[in-house]
Amino acid sequence: MKVVITSSGLDLDSAIDPKFGRCAYLALFDTDSNTFNATANPFQDARGGAGTQTAQWVLNQNATVLLTGHCGPKASAVLNTENIRIVEGITGTVREVLAQLAH
Repeated sequence: MKVVITSSGLDLDSAIDPKFGRCAYLALFDTDSNTFNATANPFQDARGGAGTQTAQWVLNQNATVLLTGHCGPKASAVLNTENIRIVEGITGTVREVLAQLAH
């Protein structure tokens, strides 16, 4: 399973970024291979459509779960078309969230 987490930094001890479309970084964790990779959100400073463009990025990663503080309605609609599970209200660090996911 591939999980995308909105992050404020590149490492596991980075805080969760509460925004989805304009988050600073997107962390991708693959539970099958136990691999982690974070990348700068290329749509963070988009003039418009940041949420839908970031949602498309999530789809392109073949993710099945999104963990974030808040996902707007347009981005949610894009993700819902592909049955991506959206979990909002996430807080703490990426490491803490992944530890909770493992249980």
